[in-house]
Amino acid sequence: MMNRRNLLGAGIGLVGAGLAMPTLADTLDTIRSRKKLLVAVDLGSPPFGMTDASMQPIGSDVESAKLLAADWGMPLEIVQVTSPNRVPFLLTGKADMVMASFSVTEERKRVIDFSNAYGVIQIVVAAKKGVAIKTYADLAGKRVGTTRGSSNDKEFTALNTNAQIVRYDDDATLVTALVSGQVDIMATSPQIMAAANGRAGNDAFEVKIVIKTNPYAIGVRKGDTALAGELNSWIAKNLENGKLRAIYKKYNGVDLPAEMPAV
Repeated sequence: MMNRRNLLGAGIGLVGAGLAMPTLADTLDTIRSRKKLLVAVDLGSPPFGMTDASMQPIGSDVESAKLLAADWGMPLEIVQVTSPNRVPFLLTGKADMVMASFSVTEERKRVIDFSNAYGVIQIVVAAKKGVAIKTYADLAGKRVGTTRGSSNDKEFTALNTNAQIVRYDDDATLVTALVSGQVDIMATSPQIMAAANGRAGNDAFEVKIVIKTNPYAIGVRKGDTALAGELNSWIAKNLENGKLRAIYKKYNGVDLPAEMPAV
């Protein structure tokens, strides 16, 4: 296993160092020949990916991946990832693509390519209602939980708030830490805040500061232009017919923007 660093950085390091990476044929041709779709999904990131009481994968990314496989007429195999290892799993060929609330950032675009956006996610600072936070200066010296290797981690860390950042390996562990009182403040998404509130009872968290609004998209390997083109056509069709919008609202509780942001 790789160490507990931001594995996005590790993925960039692999490419930059010229270390041996698997030689991958055109991924779209490989998918068609295999007749099975391998999609990386983070099942520790509710409501995008999680498991139900029967330990079956559910969530908006899971359902979107199932829709893609159904439209392409082939079975789906979910490759479980965490936020830090999404890029390494893609680069090393363990999955054909990543559908895991994958925010599009300039750093990631240097290493992989993205489809058009099929969802949006905010990065926020959230805390219990009784915690007074109005500006970043109010966070100095306070413990703030986030998910290691996520865009939430990157954007919040770049603010240099002088907060004590406590990093957890996935969103589910972050939620547990929040509910159990290990941390009282989070740098995360409204969806993760809602998951924490589902377990917090009457002592709910609320958004204090909106840091950024990011589109998220399907991650593919550099040069997979044919695959990206097919995915863009599929996204456009299913935004137009409302299927992707219905999936997003079912799990996130809000509508997608009428016009999706460019990536």
